Amino acid sequence: MEKDRKDRVILHCDCNSFFASVETVLNPSYAGVPMAVCGSEEERHGIVLAKNELAKRYGIETAETVWSARQKCPDLVIAPPHHDAYVEFSHRINRIYDRYTDLVEPFSIDESWLDVTGSANLFGDGPTIAEKIRNDVKREIGVTISIGVSFNKMFAKIGSDYQKPDAVTIISRDNFKQIVYPLPVRAMMYVGPRTAAALENCNIRTIGALAAASPTFLVGRFGKAGEALHAYANGMDDSPVHSREERSAPKSVGNGMTFHHDLVSAEEIRAGLGFLSEEVAARLRAAGLRATTIALAVKDTLLQTISRQMPLPAPTNLGRELADAAMVLTRKAWNIGRPIRALTVTAMNLIPLDEGGEQIGFFDEEKDRRREKTTRIEDTMDKIRARYGKAAISSGATISSDFGISPHKKTAKTDKSTKTNEKNP
Repeated sequence: MEKDRKDRVILHCDCNSFFASVETVLNPSYAGVPMAVCGSEEERHGIVLAKNELAKRYGIETAETVWSARQKCPDLVIAPPHHDAYVEFSHRINRIYDRYTDLVEPFSIDESWLDVTGSANLFGDGPTIAEKIRNDVKREIGVTISIGVSFNKMFAKIGSDYQKPDAVTIISRDNFKQIVYPLPVRAMMYVGPRTAAALENCNIRTIGALAAASPTFLVGRFGKAGEALHAYANGMDDSPVHSREERSAPKSVGNGMTFHHDLVSAEEIRAGLGFLSEEVAARLRAAGLRATTIALAVKDTLLQTISRQMPLPAPTNLGRELADAAMVLTRKAWNIGRPIRALTVTAMNLIPLDEGGEQIGFFDEEKDRRREKTTRIEDTMDKIRARYGKAAISSGATISSDFGISPHKKTAKTDKSTKTNEKNP
């Protein structure tokens, strides 16, 4: 009966060295030199975010320091990151995927799954569609992608990692044991360094060994995760590719930053929180959501982090209200005057705009007027930024600050609701 069931045709498309590839499209002079996209050393983000194929030959790794990378390759060319460009290129690439199926599920900024089972009559079989997509992206966007073609999401993901760059790998029911089983367990999705180390301590070093292991033993050692890993290793992954309409709304929206210099005064902290909250609020409004909880993370100069959260007085997507609440949390959790290296503001427990109405009191007219005015101001700021860019307008506190949060300067932001860092570049 199992043989009679028609398999799905799943693609996993992974852009090769995505950040570095985009930078090379923007600046073709990077094509012939070892190059790495790195955070600013001046802004204390001097680590490698991505590297091109020439830099990889020197053993340069993602997340190592610029200093270390230059020890390996003195001629390394450093490119500053352009995150807005990466998002735009990602959207353009996913629009190419949309031509072949409406079942496109982005996994990160540079990876997506496609279910092309129903597209065969229009475009051909899975490998044919994969080659068409690979060529379309290279010709129209200027970056290369590697694609895995398989009968489930897990093996398609392994396939896209199997040959890089610019390749198509087919993992079928006939060949998956030959291709997948010799690979180390850490090549499988959901097996991180700690899980891989634990499996290796049990003498399970390859995916084949994991597939052959006793399910009872794995459940006893790893719980339900052990059962799931055993199923994945044996090709039993029925998880669907979710279309955009099926994917749920984000559970949180956050923004974080390490500052040019440590924040000490209440005014500096407030300006930092205001800048972060403006971005969070704008993204909430764009998604048609409001937050009912605010979370704050504070990192000190010793890189120790404390986290706090609390319910908001009323659901909101206004930057001023988020910043006010974050400042309340800061005063409760932190001694003002103790240096702060980094802050993160996260809006949580999100609800649609038409849910969670607040109770209105008889004496809240002044509060309502202030909120209405703030709403008009922030809506106007959204429209200006949408037309002229994020740097077109900002609060007075942000513009007058001298610690690196002006939108006219490069900043390093951490987006907690979407994955923006390149994975395995």
